[in-house]
Amino acid sequence: MPFMPSSPPHGHALRKGRCSEIGRAYLLTSVIEKRRPLFLDWRVGRLLVAEMRAEVVSGRVESMAWVVMPDHLHWLVTLHQGNLDDLMRRVKSRSAIVINAALGESGRVWQKGYHDHALRADEDLPSVARYLVANPLRAGLVASVREYPLWDAIWL
Repeated sequence: MPFMPSSPPHGHALRKGRCSEIGRAYLLTSVIEKRRPLFLDWRVGRLLVAEMRAEVVSGRVESMAWVVMPDHLHWLVTLHQGNLDDLMRRVKSRSAIVINAALGESGRVWQKGYHDHALRADEDLPSVARYLVANPLRAGLVASVREYPLWDAIWL
């Protein structure tokens, strides 16, 4: 059995072996630097959402579901153009600029890297979306998903 590290991979290690397939669905996750709960303020979360929507409007991705948690993002997309690295670089960079401006701050907003999971043909996308948007409920942030302001899904 090969050696398996006990600690989670770092951002640079997440890029090894990554490939992007046009037309494939991906679940993407990115975390705020030092897990600072920036998005407890829903208005700051909406700045991120605007950058995600810009990617949809550009035609580079189809957004199927997302949830912005206090310190991280989960986003279910189908890639239509480009690659995941460029997509996440744009969203994180542009959102960092507007978030820092809104907060009167400067510096890093996002941790390096991101996690991606390419969904298999046998994975039910609506089920993945339901699980994703229920994160605030499981985290105890709300009693009902309807109470949480930072999520959306095309099926719900």
